[in-house]
Amino acid sequence: MSSSYARPAWLGRPKPVGIALRGLALLLICGVVVFPFLTVVSTSLATSKQINANGGYVLWPDSVSFEAYREVFDGTQVGRSIVISVLVTAVGTAFSLLCTVLAAYGLSRRGSLFQRGLLSYVLITLLFAPGIIPVYLMVKQTHLLGSYWALIIPTAVSAFNIVIVRGFIQNIPRELFDAARIDGAGEWRIFFSVALPLSKAVIAVVGLFIAVGYWNNYFGPLLYLNDTSKWPLQLVMRSFVLQNSVTTTSSTLPSQAAPPAQSVQMALVVIATIPILCAYPFLSKHMSKGMLTGAIKG
Repeated sequence: MSSSYARPAWLGRPKPVGIALRGLALLLICGVVVFPFLTVVSTSLATSKQINANGGYVLWPDSVSFEAYREVFDGTQVGRSIVISVLVTAVGTAFSLLCTVLAAYGLSRRGSLFQRGLLSYVLITLLFAPGIIPVYLMVKQTHLLGSYWALIIPTAVSAFNIVIVRGFIQNIPRELFDAARIDGAGEWRIFFSVALPLSKAVIAVVGLFIAVGYWNNYFGPLLYLNDTSKWPLQLVMRSFVLQNSVTTTSSTLPSQAAPPAQSVQMALVVIATIPILCAYPFLSKHMSKGMLTGAIKG
């Protein structure tokens, strides 16, 4: 066979040395990712004696202790802050997805009212984002200070997310929209029956990004919420990490020794990480489908 018909290098069978190097690189990457997380979980479950013997952090505990988690939930505002974070994340994600998908669908349809002007306005906001002071003044003028809506509305619409969803909807074959229109469907019916079901993959991906943003948000509550009883989990965790204490009502009994600060800090980190870890497996298949669907043209 002539050299012009030779198989490309990336289609050839990999050599044993190449396979070994790839496996070693994969192990190193997994180690870099797993080692810190394992340390966090192990330290949160370790006893005071183990933490003191290991200098503050434990890689693998000899015995499991849930004193740090008991200290976090008993007599502190962590339980209330978790409920607040879950509600803010759920409502904020739903509201943001609704605004994003509707805006993206309208901007993807040629001939829509002010389609070009609104699209230019959305793209301009990618270059000139508002600063902290204008956003704070807007929240103050709309009387949202001290309200949970101050954590949801200012960040509900992202130009980047609109551009991503719009590009995905534009890749849907136009024949589907034309067929629905011939059958007598209006724009709302086309949106709910054609565009929305075929956009589940990109909605799942963008929804995950939005949910992570709301869940990890601590700067917004720091600016807009002065009442500590309204603080979400991330702000409570930040307060504890910086001040080495949480707001308590009846913490550990005087006769009991309080768990080490490192153990309680790691317990808070684990509690804040679990919801995202639980949501990702359900959305991972949609991420793969979204990338494949975006690469297929009708």
